[in-house]
Amino acid sequence: MAQRGGGAAMTEVSVLEAKWMQDNAGDWLCLRVPTALSAMDVVDELQPGKEYLAQIKRKGRSLDANAYCWVLMDKLAAHYGATKEGIYQEEIRQIAGVSDIVCVQEKAADELMRRWSGRGIGWMAEKAPSKLQGCVNVTLWYGSSTYDTEQMARLIDRVVEDCREAGIETMTPQQLAALKSQWGEAQPIG
Repeated sequence: MAQRGGGAAMTEVSVLEAKWMQDNAGDWLCLRVPTALSAMDVVDELQPGKEYLAQIKRKGRSLDANAYCWVLMDKLAAHYGATKEGIYQEEIRQIAGVSDIVCVQEKAADELMRRWSGRGIGWMAEKAPSKLQGCVNVTLWYGSSTYDTEQMARLIDRVVEDCREAGIETMTPQQLAALKSQWGEAQPIG
């Protein structure tokens, strides 16, 4: 939070949950934080009568986990004579919980697939027949930039398993667990 029109003092605090309320003093934004100490630190920095600006940011993902996943996919690509992007797309297709199937009019399917796939390498779309006349089913896969910790862990597990099957060395299970647990922790943006 930064003081408006003045100092650049900044206090960061993890927010676990939020709610709002009203009373005679006005409208309130209430933030649940991990410890009482973190709440006290923020309140202690605020000076009565001054206006402040609070900025809410979603925590980023662990760049280490993402980078390691790409290193392994690059090794798989070299092993199989494929591209790392092709390996990435195949891995995404094989993990659960990262796609949706939508039924759309056949005439709209190609445009949907073009726009969806334009979001990034992992954003794939595939057409299949539908039982509804004039419609097709389109499977839409999400890129890993949208994955939560559990989904990213499944992707890394799959890539690691494929590496082991190909005889490619990977981190120890303990190192992998530590790396996967960091997914979702704050990282600087930009």
